[in-house]
Amino acid sequence: MKDKKPKHWRTKLHEIIYEADTPGGKLFDIVLLVFILASIVLVMLESVKSIDAKYHNLLNIGEWGVTILFTLEYVARLIVVKKPMKYVTSFYGIIDLLSTIPKYLSLIFVGTHALVALRALRLLRVFRILKLARYLGASNTLVSAIKASRAKIFIFLFAVVILSIILGTIMYMVEGEENGFTNIPKSVYWCIVTLTTVGYGDIAPQTPLGQLIASVIMIMGYGIIAVPTGIVSAEYTKSSNEEDGKNKTDKKIDLNSQSCSNCLTENHKDNAEFCYNCGENLH
Repeated sequence: MKDKKPKHWRTKLHEIIYEADTPGGKLFDIVLLVFILASIVLVMLESVKSIDAKYHNLLNIGEWGVTILFTLEYVARLIVVKKPMKYVTSFYGIIDLLSTIPKYLSLIFVGTHALVALRALRLLRVFRILKLARYLGASNTLVSAIKASRAKIFIFLFAVVILSIILGTIMYMVEGEENGFTNIPKSVYWCIVTLTTVGYGDIAPQTPLGQLIASVIMIMGYGIIAVPTGIVSAEYTKSSNEEDGKNKTDKKIDLNSQSCSNCLTENHKDNAEFCYNCGENLH
């Protein structure tokens, strides 16, 4: 049997950088996430004046080191793909660029250094590493449930606003300016804060009748919180049942994170020989 032809260095590098299913790809992505987290921590520490005054040079050197590494990674991503502009204009390509250039811009424009916090967006790559993309269907079900119940929630919130205005006006009349309820808008603000069980404590009723009304509002708050939860839960259960019924009729297809070197399309079937999008050989 003839030996397989050794893979080209660009093919090997492509597997490491773009694919999370290979050992090298997993290691690369994990190391990348560690550096992203380290960069975010550096920016956060630099924003603390006492720490920055003491370790400014060290933090700056660390930030430049991470920036240079990200620059090399960005260049490597461009080299290993056949259509670099496809990567540059892709979702991850734009995020990678936005997370790399702020440090360079800080040399020209003052105040742009804090934009390196955009690197937190790169943590989205954790979905590739942990293969969480397949669970995004659950989030889609939740979004569908919220959309389906938006009319009911809007009517409910509208009723809560009307109730807050009425109770706020009553509290203004009962308590008056001497107890902090100087006007109706401020009284309505107090009612909303109390109704949502936040209770800042900046205004508090002093009269027995005002305290009684406040107690009723607080108790109502617990019920009001439960209503939208129940509405969304009912829609979510309905959507989940429909999704489960659909999944039972569909055959399970195993997908991987293998990325096409030509068009960067992912989620190919296991053991697929060619890209389902452009027909490029995957091996």
